[in-house]
Amino acid sequence: MDDPQNSARRVLEHYGAGAADLAPLGSGLINLTWLVTQGGSPRRVLQRVASLFPPEINRDIDVITRRLAAAGMMAPEVLKTADGGLWVTDHGWTWRMLSWLPGNCLDSLNSAAQGHSAGRLLASFHVALADLQHEFANPRLGVHDTPRHLAALRDALKAHARHPRYAEVAPLAGDILAAADALPGLPPLPDRIVHGDPKINNMLFDPMSGVATALVDFDTVGRMPLPLELGDALRSWCNPQGEDGRRGVFSAELFSAALTGYAEVAGHWITPAEVQAIVPATETIILELAARFCADACNETYFGWDAQRFATRGEHNEVRAAGQLSLARSFVTQRDGLSAEVRSIFAAATA
Repeated sequence: MDDPQNSARRVLEHYGAGAADLAPLGSGLINLTWLVTQGGSPRRVLQRVASLFPPEINRDIDVITRRLAAAGMMAPEVLKTADGGLWVTDHGWTWRMLSWLPGNCLDSLNSAAQGHSAGRLLASFHVALADLQHEFANPRLGVHDTPRHLAALRDALKAHARHPRYAEVAPLAGDILAAADALPGLPPLPDRIVHGDPKINNMLFDPMSGVATALVDFDTVGRMPLPLELGDALRSWCNPQGEDGRRGVFSAELFSAALTGYAEVAGHWITPAEVQAIVPATETIILELAARFCADACNETYFGWDAQRFATRGEHNEVRAAGQLSLARSFVTQRDGLSAEVRSIFAAATA
């Protein structure tokens, strides 16, 4: 198998940057990412795109970022190769070059002010793309099909009964599945154009003001019900412990701050039915992610892992699954209060 660094060097030639310096960038779980620096040239970002995404997704990203720029929002531009292409194929992998944006990437929110700013930024993203007419190359249908993810966890347990960590994973899986059985149902809602993965480390923050300035990582942009997007954001933003520990505590303070910021921008755009579904959707997404991490603790095929902290991918994903289950339990103890807070926030925004 070709070393990614060697392949990256070949790809740089397509951008006239063969002599540039490369340094690993970010902690993404899917794509491999490098920072590209070359003399006095602006910094750029080089990515090897995960094989689950078709190359044509770069056309989607080009359309999205152009729309965001037209709305006055910062967004990473897909840079063209010397022959005008939006991507390079090398040894079966898709590569792309993006413009670099300044800002800090966080693994967890540190203050209510940051949560408020994150909410405003995500709302601005949604509103800017609300009327975009575009057929996505990667529609990602059913990405939050929770029953399918729960079934995949059951299948993983059956397929990997001899896995070295099965004795630790199986009881955890049982607890996740039991919690999922008690999930409230979600109403049918229309699809909206959404980011698809609005976790906190897909946002950039100004290092001086702490204001959220840009969303990044647009491989997941597509259409799905808005509460699932908001639930995915809130389960990430409102867990100060992050995704890599066994204990998660859901922060009602960050929840309130984030939704207040969101409502200030999009309160008159989001529908009452979507608002009502925010709390059950958040609980659903937390347990769905717990199931996905737990399944990959056995499968060891999907999520990236930190080899400096964990002996195996399975061990890391088991810890992640336990953390999400803990977060779900924390959420449930606050559910009524969070529901009341949602009603109050959006009533005030639309008064």
